[in-house]
Amino acid sequence: MRPRHRARLVTAATLTLVLATGGCSTAGDEPPAGGGAARTAAGGATVTSCGRELDFEQPPKRAVALDQASTETLLELGLQDRMAGTANLKTKIPDRYRDAYAGIPVIAPKIATGEQLRSATPDFVLAGSADLYTGDRAGTREELGVLDVPTFVSAVDCPQSHEAGKSPFELLFSDYEQLGRVFGVEERAGKLVEGQRAAVAKAGENASAAARDAKSPSVVYLYSVFNGMPYVAGKTGLPGEMSRIVGARNVFDDVNEDWPEVSWEEVAKRAPDFIVIGDLSERGRPGDSAAEKRAAMAANPLVSKLPAVRDNKIIVVPGIELDPSVRSVHALGLLAEGMKELGHVR
Repeated sequence: MRPRHRARLVTAATLTLVLATGGCSTAGDEPPAGGGAARTAAGGATVTSCGRELDFEQPPKRAVALDQASTETLLELGLQDRMAGTANLKTKIPDRYRDAYAGIPVIAPKIATGEQLRSATPDFVLAGSADLYTGDRAGTREELGVLDVPTFVSAVDCPQSHEAGKSPFELLFSDYEQLGRVFGVEERAGKLVEGQRAAVAKAGENASAAARDAKSPSVVYLYSVFNGMPYVAGKTGLPGEMSRIVGARNVFDDVNEDWPEVSWEEVAKRAPDFIVIGDLSERGRPGDSAAEKRAAMAANPLVSKLPAVRDNKIIVVPGIELDPSVRSVHALGLLAEGMKELGHVR
């Protein structure tokens, strides 16, 4: 029986034909139910990503990452020589990744299209979220699956496919373990998981200290400002988990979305004790930089009067670190330290 998604190099001409004709998967390509189990296969590896089983006879040699978060995960695992492309830069590349990143072809500065993906002739494609796999973007997972191009999506984007109760950070760590098996770098992936678990535990010490206060400090995470409207962290995004770990309370935890659009009036009404700004300066949209977000809050007649804005109770973090990424534990540390500096933790 043919493996569902055997990794192989796909020519640009073949990929063009299938995506242009809107090919879809056969019955044998339907994703199985279930979670993110992984196993070693004869001569390769088998993993499950967001309900889709992926079989590899050998490690990928031409991986394409559709977003910065996925790119940096591969760089952290030392896999730059296995990468044929990157896309969708949102924030500045950290110094430790800069040299490796410079050697990877940028197939698209923003969100990649199917044509741009085809130009890289990938044998493996990965992304932090499933919404990058659409017909008007890189192509659907079904379209790529017809060509036996495996497509990986972060486990954080599909918690329903995994064991109930797993935290977003544990799902993120499972990504590292799965990719370690795919590329044959299990030891390096294990060390990454170990180090990041320790960082989460250290940040969690902050919650114990914050618990001594009568009330947990409240926070708003401002991700972007688009057409003058704020987008903030809701209940299902990673910042909700970050808040729990460090002993803060996300004031928009009652909104069952990752990054809902709200009004400035609602932000003012909920009066957070402090604000976390995500700096997306490299994404290039109006309102993306930390400076623009500060200016938007200062210009609003209600928000500008909030003590958090008036007294500069603001913590700035790279925006990519508020999305699931290999750098999210860094934002967690910035949040814990920032709360101490603002006097919310004794």
